[in-house]
Amino acid sequence: SFPETHGITFRIQISVKELLDTDVLLKLLFHLPINYPSTLPDISVNSDQLTRAQCMDVKDKLLEQAKKHLPEPMVHDLILWIQQHLKYVIKQSATVCNENTTLSKGASTENGIWMLLLHLDHMRAKAKYVKTVEKWASDLRLTGRLMFMGKIILILLQGDRSNIKEYLILQKTSKVDVDSSGKKCKEKMISVLCETKVQSQHKRFQTFEVKEYSTLDALQKEFETAGLTAFFSEFVPPLLK
Repeated sequence: SFPETHGITFRIQISVKELLDTDVLLKLLFHLPINYPSTLPDISVNSDQLTRAQCMDVKDKLLEQAKKHLPEPMVHDLILWIQQHLKYVIKQSATVCNENTTLSKGASTENGIWMLLLHLDHMRAKAKYVKTVEKWASDLRLTGRLMFMGKIILILLQGDRSNIKEYLILQKTSKVDVDSSGKKCKEKMISVLCETKVQSQHKRFQTFEVKEYSTLDALQKEFETAGLTAFFSEFVPPLLK
């Protein structure tokens, strides 16, 4: 355990629903060092419903979130965050285990991976918008590209189908941009070019990256590398008109 003499330690138990319809009881222990919140708390996570690896995943994700809050007090926010995101964290660590088992049977591991291609009309507050998209992709564990080529803005995402759906809801309901007068506004000019199951010939993106392309050829290469040439020729040229 942590040395009790320094800072304060408190335990909290939260029950999280929605996970395979069972309640997960998370036992969280936060140890706040003397110079908290300018340093991160120590966190330990236990739960009878989760494996050790899943508890470690939860802890890692909480620490990742905690870094974003420095140097503000963060424990309350972390507790709210894990209540909302536990299912994604667990789903991810569950898929990792399953992939190994299905591979050995020679079965397809792509049963739940979907792909989404979005076209945005413009980004006025580009830096903030890009940050938001990156954060959503990371929170929902989606990989892919945010692509800029001239006036064209495309978002290509791959991930769990329910997370892709969740992303679309965020994209349509959050105030991600500003209007011409600088007021925050929701995204109205977005079109879903395609939403489909990832096929075996499609390459999986390992990360989510923001990229700028100076030519259409460069953009096309990005699609080709991912085994998505057909998608490029079907959806991108019409945008140039």
